Amino acid sequence: MFEFKIIKKASEKSSKKVAKNNLSKANISLARTGIFKTPHGIIHTPVFMPVGTKANVKTLTPEELKDLNADIILSNTYHLMLRPGEKTVKKMGGLHKWMNWNRPILTDSGGFQVFSLEQEKGLAKDSQKKAGVKITEEGVEFKSHIDGQKHFITPEKAMQIQHDLGADIIMTFDECADANSSKKYFEEAMNRTHNWLERCKKEHDKLEKKKTSQKKHTNNLTPPPQALFGIVQGGVYPDLRKKSAEFIANLDLPGNAIGGLSVGEDRNTMLKMLDEVTKILPENKPRYLMGVGTPIDLLEGVDRGIDMFDCVLPTRLARHSAFWTHKGLIHIKNQKFKEDPSPLEKNCTCYTCKNFSKSYIQHLMKENEILGHRLMTIHNLHFLLNLMTQIREAINKGKFKEFKKKFLSKWPKTTKNSNI
Repeated sequence: MFEFKIIKKASEKSSKKVAKNNLSKANISLARTGIFKTPHGIIHTPVFMPVGTKANVKTLTPEELKDLNADIILSNTYHLMLRPGEKTVKKMGGLHKWMNWNRPILTDSGGFQVFSLEQEKGLAKDSQKKAGVKITEEGVEFKSHIDGQKHFITPEKAMQIQHDLGADIIMTFDECADANSSKKYFEEAMNRTHNWLERCKKEHDKLEKKKTSQKKHTNNLTPPPQALFGIVQGGVYPDLRKKSAEFIANLDLPGNAIGGLSVGEDRNTMLKMLDEVTKILPENKPRYLMGVGTPIDLLEGVDRGIDMFDCVLPTRLARHSAFWTHKGLIHIKNQKFKEDPSPLEKNCTCYTCKNFSKSYIQHLMKENEILGHRLMTIHNLHFLLNLMTQIREAINKGKFKEFKKKFLSKWPKTTKNSNI
C-alpha cells in the first residue's frame, strides 16, 4: 500500500557519493521528486504539510486547503488525546471522517509536545523531571497543560492512540531532548528513542495484523493500513546522528524522519546534521524533516534529499501580522501600508492577493478581525505550497540549482541565517 517512487533526481549520483562533496560549493544536489502512495491518495514530494494541531488548520476549511493544493496535513496526538480524546475520534469514524478531509493525514506521536510544553526555565538541562514530566525507560508521566491531570504514555500507548485516530502516517514515540542538554544526555535520550521505536514497531505490527484478521470477517469495513515512520535523534553531534540514522535505516520502515532540529541551533549546524543523516537513510524511502518550514530551510532541505516538511510557522506568522513575499518577511501593521491599495504581493495568485489590498488587511489585523487572520493564513500557506510546486517543477526540468540560486538572490541577507 505504501509505495514511494522517485520520479526525477536533480543528480544521478547516489546519496553516498554526493555526500562526499560540499553541497554549497558543488553544483550537485540530492533533490528529487517522487510520489508516495497512501490509502487516502498520493503525496507529491517534496511536500510541505500544513499543521492542523487540533484537527484543524487554524481558521481554514478543508475545501480551502484543497484549493491551496495541500496534499496532506498534520495533526497532533498529544492535543487530540487530551481533548476530545482518541476514543471520541474513533467513535466518530476516525480523523478523516470527523474533520471531513479525504486526503492523507500524518499524526506525530506527541513526544515533542510532552517534553516542550511541560519544561520550565531554570531546570537542570539533563534532568529527567521537568515541570511535571518524569521520564523512565517504560514511558513518560506528565501533567496535562489543560487541567493538570496526570497521564502516562508508553510507546505501546502512543501506537494505540494513533491507530484510534486513523492517520495514514504515524510517528514513533521519541524523546526530543532539550537543545542545551549535554552530549551524555543526548545519547541517553537517543538510545531510549531507539528502544521505544522497537516497542512501537512491535505494537504497530500487532495492531496491523489485528486489522487484517478483522478485514476477513467484516467485508472491508476495517480501517485502512497505516505507515509507521521512525525518527532520527542525536542532537547536534554528528556521531550520534550517524548512529541513530543507521539504527533507523536498518528497521526498513515505510519512511524515516529527522527530529530534534530547528530547536535553537543555527541553520548551518542543522544543515551539517542533515548532511550526516541523508547519506545514511535509504534513498527508496521518503525522508521527513520535522518542524521545519521557512522558505530557505525548505530549499536547503530539498537540496539535501528531504522529501517532507511540516511547520506551524505560516499560520503562526499570519496570526502575528506577518506575511512572506519573494523579498522576505513583511509585517502588515507597518504604518506605510495604511493607504496602500496593492495586494500583499504583486502577481501572487492566492485568493487574498486577488481580492484585497494591504490597506484593508492592515485594518482587519489591527482590529483583530478573524477575516484578517484567515486572509493572511491563506496567503502564507499559498506562498509555501506554491514554492514546493515550483521546486518540483524545477527538479523535473533539471534546473533546481538555478531555481534555488535565483530565489535566494532576492531574499534579504539579514535573514539567511535566521529562522525566518
